[in-house]
Amino acid sequence: MIFRAQKSTMLFPLLLLTGAAFGQAAQEPSVTYTPIAPPTSTSGRAPSVSIAPVPLVTAPRAAQTMVNLNFRVASGFHINSNAPKDEFLIPTALKMDLPTDIILGKIEYPEGKDLSFPFSPDSKLNVYSGDFTIAVAVHPLHAVTPGKYIMHGVLRYQACDNAQCFPPKTLPVSFDVKVVKEPPGPHRNPAQSPHVHN
Repeated sequence: MIFRAQKSTMLFPLLLLTGAAFGQAAQEPSVTYTPIAPPTSTSGRAPSVSIAPVPLVTAPRAAQTMVNLNFRVASGFHINSNAPKDEFLIPTALKMDLPTDIILGKIEYPEGKDLSFPFSPDSKLNVYSGDFTIAVAVHPLHAVTPGKYIMHGVLRYQACDNAQCFPPKTLPVSFDVKVVKEPPGPHRNPAQSPHVHN
């Protein structure tokens, strides 16, 4: 009997401590950190656009050189073209930030395709899907020192799948341009008279 009394006496403080711990846990709310994932489509994949590596571009000074930038829209998605039919849609647009004395010429966007989707069956959207190319003209001025320069920019686009559209995103764009001296212009042999006829 004495042994049992001692055993229950020893267990009582232990139960009090355990109860206090449970009470304290109930008073302090637990915090769970959940990473915020990018929006995904019904297939569970995030919409994305990628750019193919751009080979080194050789551009003579005082001349305009066209550069093709090849993009790919992930399978199952499309993006608005540069000229969407609805003014409320966000167009795909390339913005370049070039070094001093290298001028950005015309940016040529491809024509989009007019397609209709389940979320807007009564209207057609002008979109890019799969692979598409944007051509950019770079024009190094005569004052540019020959050498290699990095062109930086971003492609802003809004992607959609067949059920919904997602918030706009930006894709970094960069490529290298090797500026070389302009080729010599046509010249005449000074020893030859323009009036000589064969």
